[in-house]
Amino acid sequence: MSQISIEGMEFFAHHGCFKEEQIIGTKFIVDFFCEANTLEAEKTDNLHKTVNYQSLYLLIQQEMEQKSNLLEHVARRTLDKIMETFPQIETAEIKIAKLNPPLGGKVDRVCVSLSSEEIVD
Repeated sequence: MSQISIEGMEFFAHHGCFKEEQIIGTKFIVDFFCEANTLEAEKTDNLHKTVNYQSLYLLIQQEMEQKSNLLEHVARRTLDKIMETFPQIETAEIKIAKLNPPLGGKVDRVCVSLSSEEIVD
C-alpha cells in the first residue's frame, strides 16, 4: 500500500450557514490523504495503474464549487464521490479548513476531517 496525499489545495467557495457566507464566499484549504495499491504503477511507470492526481484534484474542485451549509456535508459528499470514482483507493481522509470564519472574534480557521472508514447511515 502506498500513501498518497494532495495538500494545501486552495479554493474560494460559498459554504456556510450565514446568508453572507453564501453570497460573499471565503477561502478554504483542503488536504487529502489516501492509501492505494500502486504496485503495478511502481513496476510499469503507467499513470493508468495509479491514482491520477489531476483527476483527483479536479473532482475535489468540482465538489467545492457546490454550495453547502456545513463543512461536514462538503467533506462527506466529496469523500464519497472520491471513493466511488477511484476504486483503487482503499482508505481516504479529507480535511477541509475554512479560513477566517465569522465566529465573532479573530479565528484563523475551523476544520473538519473525515475518514472513509467512518460508517455513514
